[in-house]
Amino acid sequence: MSTPVEPKPAASVVLVRAAPPGAAEPLEVYMIRRNKGMKFLGGFYAFPGGKVDPADGAPEALARCRGLGVPEAEAIFPGHAGAPALAFWVTAVRELLEESGVLLACDAAGRPLDARAAPVAAGVERCRRALMAGEAPLAALVAREGWSLDLSGLRYFSHFITPRSSPIRFTARFFLCRMPAGQEPRLFTEETSEGFWIHPGAGYRRYLAGELAMAEPAEYGLAYLAQFGSLEDLWAAHADGRHKLHGIIDRIDVFWDGFDWKRNRFPR
Repeated sequence: MSTPVEPKPAASVVLVRAAPPGAAEPLEVYMIRRNKGMKFLGGFYAFPGGKVDPADGAPEALARCRGLGVPEAEAIFPGHAGAPALAFWVTAVRELLEESGVLLACDAAGRPLDARAAPVAAGVERCRRALMAGEAPLAALVAREGWSLDLSGLRYFSHFITPRSSPIRFTARFFLCRMPAGQEPRLFTEETSEGFWIHPGAGYRRYLAGELAMAEPAEYGLAYLAQFGSLEDLWAAHADGRHKLHGIIDRIDVFWDGFDWKRNRFPR
């Protein structure tokens, strides 16, 4: 057997909100479809995310964070591959902005941004345009607006490592995020071809029907979210800072080759 590729650190955001009254399910989750031409999971449906960049773990980026500090992040899970744990949270904020236009930030007084105000909305747009143009790291762009990265809206959800057989591998941390007030995700086509809200149970059933191609993080993430009766219940269940899904797929590949996952699913 060839030597497995070393997995790269990555982070993703599971953006959730309460469904409208009378909806078939109490929750909605935001999903994107990766462009078909992408080398890793091209055409698959997933949550916004990507690899940890060196700038995400730089001292100036960590110093620009509010709502969670370096010691608290390391207590939730240790950093690895040269990246401090808090860098994964920074990556989550950056990738969410890149792929959906949603920015988790606060003003100098620690108050969450109100993007319904025109100057704030313009600042968010400036940050994203400059970030995508490679003008400066996210922390520097946010600092230019007089803001900080607000990590209080993220709660650690799951950890997945790409199987050893894959030529491209990630060790990815997933974070829950309640949809911030005054913002709405938008579709940007640099890396994605679709972006939409969906009930987690409905998305899971469409996966089982072969309508939505997904890798394990999205598949099991949707099935897990479908078990909750409200956004408040979901949020409270993740107050302990522990991951709920831990997908080290290699263990399954080696020992349970004949296990029928389609007959042994999460409830609902």
